[in-house]
Amino acid sequence: MGDSSVAAGALVPSVPKPDSAPSGGDAAQAQHHPSLAEDAGASPSPSSSPRQQQDEEDGDGAEAAAAADRELLCPICMALIKDAFLTACGHSFCYMCIVTHLTHKSDCPCCSNYLTKAQLYPNFLLDKVLKKMSARQVAKTASPIEQLRHVVQQGNDMSVKELDSLMTLIAEKKRQMEQQESETNMQILLVFLHCLRKQKLDELNEIQTDLQYIKDDINSVERHRLDLYRTKERYSMKLRMLLDEPAASKMWPSPMDKPSSLFLPNSRAPLNASSPGGLNNRKLDLRGQVSHQGYQRRDALACPDPPSPPIHSSNVVARKRRVQAQFNELQEYYLQRRRTGAQSRRQEDVTMNREGYHEGLEDFQSVLTTFTRYSRLRVIAELRHGDLFHTANIVSSIEFDRDDELFATAGVSKRIKVFEFSTVVNEPSDVHCPVVEMATRSKLSCLSWNKYSKNIIASSDYEGIVTVWDVQTRQSVMEYEEHEKRAWSVDFSRTEPSMLVSGSDDCKVKVWCTKQEASAINIDMKANICSVKYNPGSSYYVAVGSADHHIHYFDLRNPSAPLHVFGGHKKAVSYVKFLSNNELASASTDSTLRLWDVKDNCPVRTFRGHKNEKNFVGLSVNNEYIACGSETNEVFVYHKAISKPASSHRFVSSDLDDADDDPGSYFISAVCWKSDSPTMLTANSQGTIKVLVLAP
Repeated sequence: MGDSSVAAGALVPSVPKPDSAPSGGDAAQAQHHPSLAEDAGASPSPSSSPRQQQDEEDGDGAEAAAAADRELLCPICMALIKDAFLTACGHSFCYMCIVTHLTHKSDCPCCSNYLTKAQLYPNFLLDKVLKKMSARQVAKTASPIEQLRHVVQQGNDMSVKELDSLMTLIAEKKRQMEQQESETNMQILLVFLHCLRKQKLDELNEIQTDLQYIKDDINSVERHRLDLYRTKERYSMKLRMLLDEPAASKMWPSPMDKPSSLFLPNSRAPLNASSPGGLNNRKLDLRGQVSHQGYQRRDALACPDPPSPPIHSSNVVARKRRVQAQFNELQEYYLQRRRTGAQSRRQEDVTMNREGYHEGLEDFQSVLTTFTRYSRLRVIAELRHGDLFHTANIVSSIEFDRDDELFATAGVSKRIKVFEFSTVVNEPSDVHCPVVEMATRSKLSCLSWNKYSKNIIASSDYEGIVTVWDVQTRQSVMEYEEHEKRAWSVDFSRTEPSMLVSGSDDCKVKVWCTKQEASAINIDMKANICSVKYNPGSSYYVAVGSADHHIHYFDLRNPSAPLHVFGGHKKAVSYVKFLSNNELASASTDSTLRLWDVKDNCPVRTFRGHKNEKNFVGLSVNNEYIACGSETNEVFVYHKAISKPASSHRFVSSDLDDADDDPGSYFISAVCWKSDSPTMLTANSQGTIKVLVLAP
């Protein structure tokens, strides 16, 4: 039965017998390799190290353990035997495995002898060995916690003393771990406090530096104020001295004033001739009185502090209120300019101006003066753009000419109307007739006056046609039809009067020359073009507002790629306008305006307050202010240094027919500043055009 067991591969625990002689293959290998034969028959040499001997013993032990583990596997499931049962033929199986097998067959899986369930017997010895094997496997693979849990659960033979010792060890380990965790927590807290201390020290240093800036600026302003007061007093003294000289001549007694005088009024010459000494004495007395008054005035001027009477002017009070309303914004701008000025002064030897102001303070004073000067928009004129024959009244574009004497309007009415500004302002009327009116084939989207020729104006329309008009003859001079879709924007160059640029829904920017019929430069982009604008200082640089939420800034000498792409808007960029050669403003349907520095390629400020989510609401700029429309039928004005609106004006319909309409259904559609002036033109989707002026 033993031989048959080995032949069938049964895994019953047994000790293998050593072979008396090597097999043929082993013998041949031994003959071929004599050294191997010698090693196989020889015991370890005394010269081998103990470490080598230990390694060999460990290797042999591992192989023996692996062989023993294989003997403990169930022949059916090939896993460690669970609930071992022994058959009549001497083989061991898992109870469930052998029972399941005998349900279908009546033989032993190992030797094929006849076998029934009645010939199965529990193998208690093997079960005990398997439990120890399972414990060894848990010790090898389980975590220390699992091992400890297993020992406690299986430790029926553990004494109370051993359990107390184990609990003491666990308690000590717990105390060590709690102490270590507490130290770690203290270390983390200490790191946080050090970081917080460093941050607050940096803030304190910044505050101290800012306080020093403020202190220096207060001293500069006080010195300048004292100089102004002294200058004012000097002029006042001179004025009083000039006014006192006629009064001094009246101090001389005339001959008619003397009771004893017998001279006629025209006989003063003999009197003067007869008494020169008295005349000289009186002149000296008068000079003494005047000089004494002058010394008194000089003493008054020598006082260190000028008087500070309370100012109750309504204008001053209103300006102070505006400062308080935007104090945080003004403070941020002041500190920004002051720090920037201090850094530039450290890098370069920047001198103060004649008033003793630092550069940053001078810039801030200019902004503060400009910002607090105005608080509201006042209507000075109003006209209706619509007529009886055209019900569509939306004004898409409104532009002043070169001299700000004429302004042109265009929109969905398919007409360009030119008005005389002075007539609109100075001659109030219900209906103002345009001085020039030109019909077009399609709805118009944008206008641009030529900056050199007063009579030349360009337009872009919904069919993609860019047209150059002569206002004097009311005829088109050039028509460019290369755009395949609606052209949204057109702009004449300020430095090169024959060049203009346009952008369209066909994702193309085209540069035109009025001296040729085809486009001079073509720029293909990946998104619709909403706005184009030349840099006012160069005919080479063009800003492009796109539906991809970005502003692309091109050098036309290398139009293959933009110089820079400004990103920050979350929706399409509807307008781009230049405040100066380096300052660019943009509007977007994300209800924000943004100011960019095209020289340093960086964002400057974001303006919020108006609402613009789907319509073209207009954008216009001058040196200091940015104006835009809103979908709430309001005009908003921002100062370029303050991110909140400086003032606003709501369009209110005066017509009875429109009074019942929802005000939210109308929006501002176009705005335009008069050059370097607080006056602006605004139009809304009803066709109403208003002339507004910034007022205190």
